[in-house]
Amino acid sequence: MSHRPRDSVADRVLGQGVGEEVLHFSPCGRMARSVVLTRCVAFVISRTATRQRDRVEQHCRDVAGSNGWDPIFLDGGPEEGAWADDVAVLSRALVAAGARLVFAAGGDGTVGACAQALAGTGASLAILPLGTANLAARDLGVPFGLEAALAVGFGGHERLVDLAVADGRTFVAMAGMGLDAAVVQATPALLKTQLGWVGYAVAGLSCLRGQSHEFEVRLDGGEPLIRRAQAIVVGNVGILPGGFVLLPDARLDDGLLDVGLVAPEGPVGWALLAGSVLLGGRHLRGRHLEHYQAHHVEIRADADVPREVDGEIVAPGRSLTVTLRHEVLTVRIPFPNHS
Repeated sequence: MSHRPRDSVADRVLGQGVGEEVLHFSPCGRMARSVVLTRCVAFVISRTATRQRDRVEQHCRDVAGSNGWDPIFLDGGPEEGAWADDVAVLSRALVAAGARLVFAAGGDGTVGACAQALAGTGASLAILPLGTANLAARDLGVPFGLEAALAVGFGGHERLVDLAVADGRTFVAMAGMGLDAAVVQATPALLKTQLGWVGYAVAGLSCLRGQSHEFEVRLDGGEPLIRRAQAIVVGNVGILPGGFVLLPDARLDDGLLDVGLVAPEGPVGWALLAGSVLLGGRHLRGRHLEHYQAHHVEIRADADVPREVDGEIVAPGRSLTVTLRHEVLTVRIPFPNHS
């Protein structure tokens, strides 16, 4: 995407006095000069993730200082797609200049944007789970309290994890076509703010009678699976909002993508699927939910259908291609005895 990053983002970095040079962007969004940083930690905070941004930022600043780090704060505006591009540009600049730790403060979309910038650099990603679903944080065991999550981020215990790329967009948790994307699309921001992940469940009730589609799913270049289904999901993690398990074999570091073909038939099928999810995802296999694993997944539908990547809506389409990148991101996680 060719655009000039918004002044609000660049100005926020420029105003913090930690570099010997200034950031300058060409009209195509490329970095023309670099920043020379000291012991720097970057906090990428989604504006939509918290209504108490000033308090969160000040607390992050205090904790960073007490741990011997100089904090930088990057923020985003309402234009989520453009913001993700800005985050990638700025995060790469900070890493190139010497920042070795970046906190993603928001939901899975924020985590994915930061992960795309940090993958393969050796810099570490920490998560402050301030979003709605927070699937990556749940899977990694990152605590939801701000103080506890900051302690994990500055604690130094790390793990290499896989990332997935869906049509060029990096994600950490899950992508899909069909019903799951329709539910994300149908959930108003106000409902997510007021109810958290429960907002998805409330909005999802209106989508259950949605049209099924014929999908062609090709795994690692093999023979296509042709199914009529409500949704196809591709997970790097296997959990849903609220911590319920859809794909129980999914692991962030196993070198595999987990693919779910969701095709419940009528009220009984939905009831069986819901029961399986509530019981950990291992009690229903067969026509209502088929589960596969692969490194490369190609999905085609018989019509344009809703699509989502890490809980962010992308343009409807007839296809989605997902590829795995094995152990390319270093993340901060709790020590084994972390409670």
